[in-house]
Amino acid sequence: MQRRQNYLLLFIITLTVVAVFLDLPTSTVQAVSDTTGIPLARARDAVSNLLVWQSPEPENRVIEIRQGLDLQGGLQVLLQADMPDGQVPDPESIRAVRTIIENRINSLGVSEPLIQLQGEDKIVVELPGIEDPERAIQTFGETGRLEIVGAGSTFLPPRGTQGYEEKGVVLETSYPALVSELTPTPVPTTTITPTATMPATATSTLTNTPTLEATETITASTTVTATQEVTTATGTEATPSPPPNPFADREWPTVITGDMLSSAQVIFDPVTNEPAVSFTLKSEGSERFFKYTSDHVGEFLSIVLDGEVISSATIREPIRDQGQITGNFTREEAQGLVIQLKYGALPVPLKVVNNVTVGPTLGQDSVDRSLTAGIIGLAVVMVFMFVYYRLPGLLADLALLIYTAVSLAIFKLIPVVLTLAGIAGFILSIGMAVDANVLIFERLKEELRFGRALRSAIDVGWERAWPSIRDSNFSTLITCVILFWFGNQFGATVVKGFALTLAVGVLVSMFTAIVVTRTFLHVVLETVGVRHLGWILPDAAESAEAETSL
Repeated sequence: MQRRQNYLLLFIITLTVVAVFLDLPTSTVQAVSDTTGIPLARARDAVSNLLVWQSPEPENRVIEIRQGLDLQGGLQVLLQADMPDGQVPDPESIRAVRTIIENRINSLGVSEPLIQLQGEDKIVVELPGIEDPERAIQTFGETGRLEIVGAGSTFLPPRGTQGYEEKGVVLETSYPALVSELTPTPVPTTTITPTATMPATATSTLTNTPTLEATETITASTTVTATQEVTTATGTEATPSPPPNPFADREWPTVITGDMLSSAQVIFDPVTNEPAVSFTLKSEGSERFFKYTSDHVGEFLSIVLDGEVISSATIREPIRDQGQITGNFTREEAQGLVIQLKYGALPVPLKVVNNVTVGPTLGQDSVDRSLTAGIIGLAVVMVFMFVYYRLPGLLADLALLIYTAVSLAIFKLIPVVLTLAGIAGFILSIGMAVDANVLIFERLKEELRFGRALRSAIDVGWERAWPSIRDSNFSTLITCVILFWFGNQFGATVVKGFALTLAVGVLVSMFTAIVVTRTFLHVVLETVGVRHLGWILPDAAESAEAETSL
């Protein structure tokens, strides 16, 4: 029994130290590391790299409290389907658009975004903490038709080169030409429907057009896998002398399209530490790409997004299944390109109807006052517990501090985005943690009144209080699940935040009430020893004999 209590105490101390380490701000950890030479910052980075559930990209994994839109402000965007007059996108397409936008935003590292449908053709997007609204809108709002185009010996200037600072060269490629040829085909059918035989022959001629099938094979039929060590280097050397015309008089051949890519990620050059984009091709694109790059070594390839050149590279060697896009990227630009590559095209084109940068609705002063009120409330509860329950109350206060540290650490690791509603859920769970201790201590008092020995009274009091604690907390957890589901279905992230913080708080409070406080009591009683019941419970000495053997 004594050994078990010692193990539990060691576990609680270790958990508390880890939680406090995670709760410290990054700046404090860095300052302590620089001052003492202890590699705390490196240890914290190692922990953050393990948080793969936060984001697939390591740079988006952080151990920080994330604030919601109401606490830190952010970006609010209204997107609308850009359809021809009188047409409305079908519900399935607009839901697919919402899912793709959500994936892209998650890759941006934005916490607790609000993405919800409005009417039949609009999507509302709210992003807390976004600092560059234009880049964010470009990343998640563009339709994302990506092509790799053969440019031969011609360097096609991307966005950011001299003379093309705002927008890269806009090209006519074979892929959009195919789309524009296919789109008109339904028109003859609908116009000629009144007649019987003639439209039928006309339609069949259109569907069997050899040109259409040939072009489709070019973009989709290639089956291949391939190289590894190949890298494509951006043609930034050619930047000083961009061609004077926009190359609009020529159709440029599409080598492969974005849907032939299986994955993409940001990597860093081990020598220069400059960001680059590594990509892997699917089987249907790699053989085609290998054949083209084998025949055109030394020539240019251009990456084209929605007709605009975003990067131009020189083919250094044949490329099969893997390659790299290197060039004058910032980390944000490389990450934006990766998101476009990974999450593909939107099934419905979008236009930005409105975008507003939102300030914090509460303001820093309100946040500071809320924190002050929370600290005062916690202090009052701790004083009450100590005055009314003496030694058990003091140990419960210590368990309450451990509860707070562990809860905040979990909020950082998940991560939970704290909104005003989330803070309310956390404070409510503190009250429930105290409630569990009150139930346990009242049962303990009853057992002492019945004349039980102190050690036995502690164990029996916990056992008899457990059903009440279990039922009340489980019913709260069921409510949290319902609220979280409701918030998820209807885009009410405020409700989700409240439900999540309350659920985490309830689970941690059950642990601290049942395990931590009980362990502390046993260790204090068996190690230090308490001879007078008045130090255990104030009214127990009046209802029992003055002393109880241990």
